[in-house]
Amino acid sequence: MTAAQLSALFFLQMFVILVACRAVGWLARRVGQPQVVGEMIAGVLLGPSLFGLLLPGAQQRLFPAESLKTLYVGAQLGIALYMFLVGLETRTEVLRTRIRGAAAVSMSGIVVPFALGVLLALAIAPLPGLFSSEARLFETCLFLGASMAITAFPVLARIIHERKLTGTPLGTLTLAAGAADDATAWCIFAIVLATFGGGSGLAVKAIAGGLAYTVITLTIGRALLRRLGTAAERAGRITPPILGVTLALLMLGAWAMDVAGLHAVFGGYLLGVAMPRGLFAKELRVQLEPLAVVLLIPMFFTFAGLTTRLDLVNSLQMGWILIAVLVTACVGKGVACWAAARLAGEDNRTAMAVGTLMNARGVMELILLNIGLQQGLILPGLYSVLVVMAVVTTLMATPLFELLYGRHARAQGTFGATRGGA
Repeated sequence: MTAAQLSALFFLQMFVILVACRAVGWLARRVGQPQVVGEMIAGVLLGPSLFGLLLPGAQQRLFPAESLKTLYVGAQLGIALYMFLVGLETRTEVLRTRIRGAAAVSMSGIVVPFALGVLLALAIAPLPGLFSSEARLFETCLFLGASMAITAFPVLARIIHERKLTGTPLGTLTLAAGAADDATAWCIFAIVLATFGGGSGLAVKAIAGGLAYTVITLTIGRALLRRLGTAAERAGRITPPILGVTLALLMLGAWAMDVAGLHAVFGGYLLGVAMPRGLFAKELRVQLEPLAVVLLIPMFFTFAGLTTRLDLVNSLQMGWILIAVLVTACVGKGVACWAAARLAGEDNRTAMAVGTLMNARGVMELILLNIGLQQGLILPGLYSVLVVMAVVTTLMATPLFELLYGRHARAQGTFGATRGGA
């Protein structure tokens, strides 16, 4: 296929991707789900699990193997930009306002699902078709533990915002615990990436490079980046030069983490955390979020969907693995966070809402799984099982939250009411 043919095909692919994601996203909103849930499902539907099953010839012509490299690059750009925006919205100060409850929920939301994930990995690692033959046991344990422990922080934040719970004890507690859980899970996953597929030299390079980037970005980098905020405040907006410098730094950070042997998402996220807040952050979200969410993220969902093979979950063994993964995910995250919130002094209804929201995996899980598959750590069968887990736990979040908390809170007139306390 020539470059001109690949270019023409890319535009047709993007047309189909955008239409499918918006259509399924609209259907998702009609049943009370966030747009992102519909886009996750749309990505799977465009892959071999439905489109490829019903019209295999058409699916192969639309997404031939030689075109997937272009989609992959676009997907990585989208995820790096998306994680940059997630970092930009991360409020480290919220942890201090609900420190006791957030610490308890966060600790339980990491330790329990991670431990259960390790036990599950020990049980299924010997089975064929799940992990790479090159993966060592401790790497499979760390990977599956991180997969169980991660939280859909962006989805969680969107649900809290849409339900007008930002600033409430429930909203603050859940956001703080979710942010801490994701940070910890990504650190664990970074260790897996740093050690898998290479010798000690590559692992040392990845860990040292990641630590150096983190320290420099959050100390010296943060101080230097304040100049961007000052320039934006002086201009009253983000000018094209300011936006150009910001995007250039994002590309540099993503490149640095890729070269270190980790992944571009770490570079994007940490740079977002270090960026100045106020007018600069607000205007940056206004300018970049539509590009990331509407155009680029659907490329990631589609690329993830093209590598999801639900037809591989076609045996009794794979069925039992799927059930085990779902039970492990829900008990390890949802039940553990509910229990921790109760022990921290929250009432039962609030604790159930916390457990429900923390149990969602969403985009963050798909990013982790996609990297694991591309790096060759996991095989398509386990990848597909974990994608199903990510979709199911995310689908559960909104209706369960409404059933257990939202309706009651509205009936009592306390939905979205801000209360004090720490």
